[in-house]
Amino acid sequence: MTERPAFVLLEDGTWYSGVMRSEAGPAFGEVVFTTNLTGYQETFTDPSYMGQIVVMTAPMIGNYGINAADMESERPQVTGVIVRELSRAHSNWRASGDLGSWLSGAGIPVVEGVDTRRLTRHIRERGAMRGVVAAGSEPTPELIRQLQASPSMVGLDLASLAGTKEEYGEGGGTGGGADRPHVVAVDFGMKRNIVRMLSQAGCRVTVVPATTPPDEIRAKHPDGLFLSNGPGDPGAVGYAIRNIRELAGSGMPTFGICLGHQLLGWAFGGRTVKLPYGHRGGNHPVRELATGRVLITSQNHGFAVEGEGERVAGAPELSVTHLNLNDGTVEGLRHRELPVFAVQYHPEAAPGPHDAFPHFGEFLRLMGR
Repeated sequence: MTERPAFVLLEDGTWYSGVMRSEAGPAFGEVVFTTNLTGYQETFTDPSYMGQIVVMTAPMIGNYGINAADMESERPQVTGVIVRELSRAHSNWRASGDLGSWLSGAGIPVVEGVDTRRLTRHIRERGAMRGVVAAGSEPTPELIRQLQASPSMVGLDLASLAGTKEEYGEGGGTGGGADRPHVVAVDFGMKRNIVRMLSQAGCRVTVVPATTPPDEIRAKHPDGLFLSNGPGDPGAVGYAIRNIRELAGSGMPTFGICLGHQLLGWAFGGRTVKLPYGHRGGNHPVRELATGRVLITSQNHGFAVEGEGERVAGAPELSVTHLNLNDGTVEGLRHRELPVFAVQYHPEAAPGPHDAFPHFGEFLRLMGR
């Protein structure tokens, strides 16, 4: 396959050269990096990456190909991919194709041959920022103008775009299996493995769009409310914040993950801040304050709930349950009186460690099961 010159350009004017193997127009998004060594297919199909260009810090990706079982949504959600080396061959008994062809078929540009170590260090020092991947020997004045005019992640509501548009059920859904706890999951861009694990835990799950009003959710007579992960700025999802305040505030058992965690913080008076370069990878240490136990967690987020020690700024009803050991940011919340809790990391992993799987059992106990 013919390689052609390509590059990634950041909004601060820094750019890195590379090559592309397939035709692709310029792709704009927030340039972020993940430290995952494997699980690239789950990463690229995670709706939380919508609107982002992902730098893979592992030096080679693609060597075990792709397969239908590892999809976290129906298609790749990233805007673009940047790698040091894309494997020319793949080998795995589960593989149904190669990574490069799969991304190309989905219209996702891949820039190879980039000094990803240098690019990652730049993002760590300067912060995640807007960027563009494009074919060519160097950036043009017109491309620079287009980049400066592209949207910022701050203030951007992507949750209403990333989640389902139609209600659906799993694990018995809304019909049958009446002995199983019924969970209504609000989809802000939910990974498939979350629904799978709720179902495996014994729940009937009804997944509803992000904009579903509280009355429609209550009409389904749920035993619990689940708030999913998703992309964008949580402060821009005002409709969800109001709905969560009404439902969780009424005493409905509630469990939130990632964006759901951030929205829960907003619902009870807290705020979120944008992190310099976010947390993305499968090796983030988190301390459980009640026990001192350390969990190694999978994470993918660019915003965090503001905390002051074990308290949430502006939300006296909430207490902090978990802290990130790398930077001290809030990783878990619990309501002091109501059956409501949330975590910033991904207990369903995919990819990542399984240390936090027990949170699904905790949710079942809150629902009295």
